[in-house]
Amino acid sequence: MHRTDTSPVLVTGATGRVGRVVIDLLLDAGVPVRALTRRAEAAATLPPKVEVFLGDLTAPESLDPALTGAGAVLLVWTAPPQTAAAVVERLAAHVRRVVFLSSPHRTPHPLFQQPNPMAVLHADIERHIAASDLESTIIRPGMFASNSLAWWAPAIRAGEVVRWPYGAAASAPVDDRDIAAVAARTLHLDGYAGGDYVLTGPESLTQAEQVGLIADALGHPITFEEMTPDEFRRLSEGTAPRSVVDMLLTAWSSAVGQPAYLTDTVADILGTAPRTFRQWAADHATAFTEAS
Repeated sequence: MHRTDTSPVLVTGATGRVGRVVIDLLLDAGVPVRALTRRAEAAATLPPKVEVFLGDLTAPESLDPALTGAGAVLLVWTAPPQTAAAVVERLAAHVRRVVFLSSPHRTPHPLFQQPNPMAVLHADIERHIAASDLESTIIRPGMFASNSLAWWAPAIRAGEVVRWPYGAAASAPVDDRDIAAVAARTLHLDGYAGGDYVLTGPESLTQAEQVGLIADALGHPITFEEMTPDEFRRLSEGTAPRSVVDMLLTAWSSAVGQPAYLTDTVADILGTAPRTFRQWAADHATAFTEAS
């Protein structure tokens, strides 16, 4: 693998949990980086070597300055679906390559086969990309390891019992850093055009087992108690769309009693084994003890 294009790479979702790490990895590889952000103050959180552009996926024409002269784009969709076609058209008019952070909605495992608006959006964007002249790579992470920060960290920080539905539902949490490393590699090295990659962690773990590994990282026990789906719906009101809550509950329900879907893709692309959830929990232990 080698890099033949020395043009800058544009990263959308530049301050997010994947995009921010991608920026660092590209800079480390000597790749010039541009970042797209909606807010000028976000520039303060980015390395000084990054060229920051203001733009918004809901206003496709605002992307033109950032795209002009770029060679590749990491597309992380963070907007309503209405402008997706126009954004892809804009990308195709300016750059050669796009790496799209999608989801495993095509994967034949019940955890990923629940109807939800995000899967529909991702499939639509993929169709627009396929119909364009762009060289494309599709990256499909499974369950993010960092989801546990939103789900369980508040109770753990408070010293409370972790109450959650479908503790026996298994997934293979993938470390955000591994997702970012795959994205960075496919953005700046040749040989990945047309690639379609499902990324998972290396092992199947139930949700209760994941909480147990967080407890190991913290050095003290954490009690896990089963919550009913109806209670989860009530507690989620006002914090997440009902469609997302229903999708998660259906997905977890369908995953009970069967191992998670696993791939070797991270190792195949990076040449190193994917990080385990145990390692992720150890590296992020302070996030479960200190308020963010």
